[in-house]
Amino acid sequence: MLIAGFPAGSFGTNCYVVAPGPGERCVVVDPGQDAVGPLTELLREHRLRPAAVILTHGHLDHMWSVTPVCGAHDVPAYIHPADRFMLADPLKGVSAQFAAMVGGVTFTEPEQVRELADGKALGLTSVLGFDLVVDHAPGHTKGSVTFTLPRLDDAGDPDVMFSGDLLFAGSIGRSDLPGGDPAEMNVSLARVVLPRPDDTLVLPGHGGRTTIGRERASNPFLRGLRSVDSARPGL
Repeated sequence: MLIAGFPAGSFGTNCYVVAPGPGERCVVVDPGQDAVGPLTELLREHRLRPAAVILTHGHLDHMWSVTPVCGAHDVPAYIHPADRFMLADPLKGVSAQFAAMVGGVTFTEPEQVRELADGKALGLTSVLGFDLVVDHAPGHTKGSVTFTLPRLDDAGDPDVMFSGDLLFAGSIGRSDLPGGDPAEMNVSLARVVLPRPDDTLVLPGHGGRTTIGRERASNPFLRGLRSVDSARPGL
């Protein structure tokens, strides 16, 4: 598998591409502010052709460039229905102070939008040769999700989880913005994060990569939480 990425814009939001290898179709995860230029270079470097853009949630630092990227490659955007309203009006998902800082910027929903469902695969196996499984993980926003690439048995590689703003190395996402909920965040961590194998590679929305085992052992926000088996098919 080819997984590459870069921190985009002033928010440092990680944008990723996932493909079977160079010269293949790929998915783009969370193209944030000023992501178009670096993403274009990354696609050119690996000779990749996007098949879809997938969003871990609707905050503007994760979806700022979704419409231009989708339009340039004529591909759909995937987002949970609870966060879809932010595609056209992401300022509804931020504080009033922050909205005032970026006032005057306008957004439009991509021409093709598909809604994500909890526990379901994206349905792109025929296009990509692999698929990602969606887990609804509210708490940061009502429509936050993670995407998991299950391990390939013949390769022996671990699962890879794109955790968005649910889980970071040593921390978790904030839950004090509109749509956030600390209780929901804890439930999501217990259901989506803690049942994973220790060797699961976590690629978060901000900061460096980590593993479930490392976070289980040292992340202070996971202490006291009890794992809830999500029993997801294919994981």
